[in-house]
Amino acid sequence: MAPRLLYYPLLLLLAVTGICRQSRAQFFQLADGRKQATVPFKVIRNMVIIKLKINNNGPYNFILDTGVGFMIITDPTMVDSLHIPDRRTLKLGGLGQGDDYDAYYTNPLNIEIPGINSVGVSAAIFKKDHFGLSNYAGMPIHGLLGYEFFNRLIVKMNFNDSTLTAYRPGKIKGLKKYEALPLTIEGNKPYVNTCVSFCDKSERECKLIVDIGAGHPLSLEDNPAKPWPTQKAIAANLGMGLTGPIYGEIGRINQLSLGKYQLTNVLSSFPERNDNTVLGERDGNLGMDVLKRFVLVFDYANKMLYLKPRTNLKEAFERDMSGTEYYAGGENLDRVVISRVEPGSAGDDVGLLKDDEIVSINFKPVANMHLEDIDRLFRSGDGRGVLLEIYRDKKINRLVLTLKRRI
Repeated sequence: MAPRLLYYPLLLLLAVTGICRQSRAQFFQLADGRKQATVPFKVIRNMVIIKLKINNNGPYNFILDTGVGFMIITDPTMVDSLHIPDRRTLKLGGLGQGDDYDAYYTNPLNIEIPGINSVGVSAAIFKKDHFGLSNYAGMPIHGLLGYEFFNRLIVKMNFNDSTLTAYRPGKIKGLKKYEALPLTIEGNKPYVNTCVSFCDKSERECKLIVDIGAGHPLSLEDNPAKPWPTQKAIAANLGMGLTGPIYGEIGRINQLSLGKYQLTNVLSSFPERNDNTVLGERDGNLGMDVLKRFVLVFDYANKMLYLKPRTNLKEAFERDMSGTEYYAGGENLDRVVISRVEPGSAGDDVGLLKDDEIVSINFKPVANMHLEDIDRLFRSGDGRGVLLEIYRDKKINRLVLTLKRRI
C-alpha cells in the first residue's frame, strides 16, 4: 500500500519528540574548510530528494524535510546494510499499539553529502515501512532528513535549477534582493507568522510550520476554541499517517500573505482534529506547493527565512481532477495502481475502482511515464477528456475520463 503522504512529517514529529532532546549536538558542516557546497536535488511529487551516503554505503535517496525534527530511515532493510551493531529499540508512543511502531535508534552515523558531512547525527530506523514512500515517489526512497541539516548551515534552495547551496553562517551574500521573514525555531521546527484572508473577507494571523516535506500549499488545523470562517469546501482524504487515514476538507482561502507577497485563491486543507492534534502550538503548516514558488534561504542561526519569487508565483493552485490516488507498483516501480477513488469524482463517474491498474494514458504506456507526468495531466483542465486503458479482472478496458474540478 502506498497512500498519499501529505501529513506524515507532523506525525513523525510527535513520535520522535522524546529522542530529539539530547545533550550532544547533532549537525552537518561543510567539509575540508569549504565556504560553500552545492548539491543537486530532484523535486518528485513535491518532495525534495537528495542523495547521501551513510557509513560509506549508498548512495541513498533521502527527502529533505524541515517538518522533521530527527533523521528517519524508513527502509528497514538498511539495518543490515549499514552494519549497525548496537540496535537499541524505541517505542514510538502516541501513534498506536503493537510492534508495528517500533524503531531502532542508531549510534552516530557517518553521513556524507557532496561537500558536507555529519557530526554526531543519529537516526531512527523503522522496523516496518509504514509510509510506502518509494511507491509514492516511483523511485527508491530510504528516509527523511530534517532539523540536523539546517541547524548549523545557511541553506539556499533554488528551484529554478534544482540546486541546494549550503553556506557557513554569515557567509552568504546577495540577500538584499530577498524578502526577509522572521522565524522561530520550536521543537526543532521552523515557524513563520503569516496573514490569511478568508472568502468572507475576514483576516487572521497564523503561526505556520515552514514544511518543505508537505506537498500541499497550506493546511489549517481545527481548533474548537478558534474555528475557521465557513468556506466552500469538499470532504477529502488528506493523507495517511501511522494512525491511519487523515480525513477533513479541502477548500480555498482568499489570500495568503508572506511579507510583501500575496498569493490568491490558495487551496487549503482542513484536517479533522484527532487525539494526536496538539492545540495552541500552531495554526497549521505551509507546504511545498507554495514554497517552491520562491527561491528559499533558511538561516536557522539568525532565525530568518528569505524569499525571492520565481516566475510561477502567480500560477493558479490546482489539485487532482481525476479523483484518483495511485502509486507505483511492481518490482521496478513501473506499474501504476489506483489506491483510492474519491466518491463523486471524475474517476467515480466512470467506474474506476481501487486496485485497478492504469496501463496507458492517451495511448502512452505508463511504464514510459513518471508519476509526476500523470499528476500534471490529471490537473491539466476542467472538462478535458483523457483516454485510459485499465487492467481489471485479467482484461483490458478502455474508458474516457473527463477531468472535473471539484473545488
